[in-house]
Amino acid sequence: MDRRGGEEPVIVALDGPAASGKSTVGLAVARSLKFNFVETGKLYRALALKALREGLALDDGPALARLFGGTRVTYEFRGGKAVVEVDGEDVAAELARAEVAEAASAISAIGEVREVLLPLQRALARAPGVVVEGRDIGSVVFPNATYKFYLDASVAERARRRARDFAAAGQNVDIGEVERGLAARDERDAAREAAPLRRAEDAVYVDTTDVAFDEVVSFIVNYVRNAEEARAER
Repeated sequence: MDRRGGEEPVIVALDGPAASGKSTVGLAVARSLKFNFVETGKLYRALALKALREGLALDDGPALARLFGGTRVTYEFRGGKAVVEVDGEDVAAELARAEVAEAASAISAIGEVREVLLPLQRALARAPGVVVEGRDIGSVVFPNATYKFYLDASVAERARRRARDFAAAGQNVDIGEVERGLAARDERDAAREAAPLRRAEDAVYVDTTDVAFDEVVSFIVNYVRNAEEARAER
């Protein structure tokens, strides 16, 4: 899919709770559409890693905002994977650690932190298009996104996926604890004051619990392609 020069990039927003398949689906969709791909969770994890290294309290919004305001975070999608740097250091390999994920969950609930990251996220929307996944993409980051999807799955299925990801990273976890953690994360994300997790009114709801990965990807890709073809004919 290619747009004529000078037009705004196509923005595909993928929102949903943790482990609902946004990252893996988003990557495959971006590859099929030949779009850039942005995992906003990796940006929060990069900042969380910096906070952990500095020993900052993860609930001190002003201090975190000051630290992050002076931190240079870069994100590039190269060779089919995200390359994330913090102050010039490639930290991508450390972002899968469980403690970094937990810290990212904590700081993502803080308004000052989200404000710091908002301009960076928006700057990553480039022609011809971008697939952006997160929890407030269609509602806050890109409220005027071209296409919006809300991916969901049962908490049991999401726990299985998250435990599999940890195992792939060499970390053995108890799936019951993972499930309880995800349920708590859902409540925290939905209840937070700053950009709570919610489905944008104009987002297409996609339940991935019992749907094959390829089917989810094909649905989104075909939806976007068909809509873009219809737009081009108008």
